[in-house]
Amino acid sequence: MTSHDPTPLSDDALRWQLRALRQDAPPSRDLWPDIAAALAAAPQTPVAAPASRRRRVAPFALAASVLLAVTMTWQLQRTPEGDALIQREAAAMTRDYSGALAQMDAQAKASPDYAPALHALDQSAAEIRHAIATDPQARFLLEQLRRTYARRLALTQRAVMT
Repeated sequence: MTSHDPTPLSDDALRWQLRALRQDAPPSRDLWPDIAAALAAAPQTPVAAPASRRRRVAPFALAASVLLAVTMTWQLQRTPEGDALIQREAAAMTRDYSGALAQMDAQAKASPDYAPALHALDQSAAEIRHAIATDPQARFLLEQLRRTYARRLALTQRAVMT
């Protein structure tokens, strides 16, 4: 194909022509002796720039390390506000369910068939509240407490209805 040829080639035909143009040509003589001589003739001076750079950067690196240590200590000692929030939500949920259950508990205690299950649910709620106090960042415990109170309320309603 010449530059004056009006017929375009397909992509595959063009690729094959480009591959045919590539030819590896070995050097006319061995180049390694010249390279070795050039390396031997080069001055062997020690590189001192990194040491002077280290001296300039060292105070900044030390300051950054101290800042990191102070920040980490401060973050570890600080109590997150989420802890108090989860504990307040758990306390509010306990008050709400206790108020609702207090109205029905007198009637529910009349049916002794439900007493063991009601006691087990009360014990589970107490254990969950203790776990929230132990690990206030565990948000899943708040949902578990809500489910336990919902089961307790449903069982109390069932006991009152029978």
